[in-house]
Amino acid sequence: MSRTLVLGGSRSGKSAHAESLLEGRDDVTYLATSDPRPDDAEWTARVAAHRARRPASWTTKETTNPGELVLPGVYLVDSVTTWVTAMMDASGVWDGGQRARDRLSRRVDELLEAWVMTPAHVVAVSDEVGLGVVPETTSGRLFRDTLGTVNQRLAATADEVWFVVAGLPQRLR
Repeated sequence: MSRTLVLGGSRSGKSAHAESLLEGRDDVTYLATSDPRPDDAEWTARVAAHRARRPASWTTKETTNPGELVLPGVYLVDSVTTWVTAMMDASGVWDGGQRARDRLSRRVDELLEAWVMTPAHVVAVSDEVGLGVVPETTSGRLFRDTLGTVNQRLAATADEVWFVVAGLPQRLR
């Protein structure tokens, strides 16, 4: 059992580095956490590029259920960023209100509990979105703050943490 978090900006090489940490393993389940977007050609191309890099022996499962991590095995979660987005969508937090924020908080706690309790070997990828300008919109700031908090909580309980910049992985822990 081990938990590894790989952080980085967009196009930093974080996914490729996470995949390299599992190189030579045939028993990996790739948890793809984004919803399909058949009307978005650019997104479809990104997903196809990720799939093409993965070994054929890896299993891909599309899910946003944190409970997947409580099963034994080897997992690559790509990504926490899209997982958080899905949790925010499902909780209705974009429309505001304390109930929606409470639902989001419970979903985040479920994700962190699964991360802490997992008997699996997990490598999780997440964007570090707090390095740029302050988002102009309330929803942008809410997303940045939520993901930043989730990343901090994951990192605090991870066995290893990597930060990837310009394709150069730096081990933080």
